Amino acid sequence: MRFMIIRKADKDTEASTMPEEGLLAAMTQYNEEMMKAGVLRGGEGLHPSAKGARIKFSGGKPNVIDGPFAETKELVAGYTLIEVASREEALAWVKRWPALDGGGEVELELRQIFEAADFGEAFTPELQKREDDMRAQLEGGGAGTTPKP
Repeated sequence: MRFMIIRKADKDTEASTMPEEGLLAAMTQYNEEMMKAGVLRGGEGLHPSAKGARIKFSGGKPNVIDGPFAETKELVAGYTLIEVASREEALAWVKRWPALDGGGEVELELRQIFEAADFGEAFTPELQKREDDMRAQLEGGGAGTTPKP
């Protein structure tokens, strides 16, 4: 089972306040422990919403809204991807998140990632093969293309 640990934004992440060495060391150790356990699949921190944009579609047409965005509690500051045997194991890893983060006041969200079997019959063998081919290309370092507007 794959899960995303979502690190919610706060006033510091939205202000581009960089973490101190102690927190960077604690996060590195946490990630190394997950890597050694074979559960870490990826993760990154995100720039603040002031450098981002939201794209809202109406009638099929995109409308771009530049950041920053006011509701900090609704924003994401970073994420970690893990693959574990159960929700309970995922929660056990989340509970080990470094306490230094956010001065001990960090909010995390745990969300399970959909797997092919979750989509049922609508995810036909042909679509599954196309998905598998894309994943293989991504894992092999295949280059992507930028969509044309």
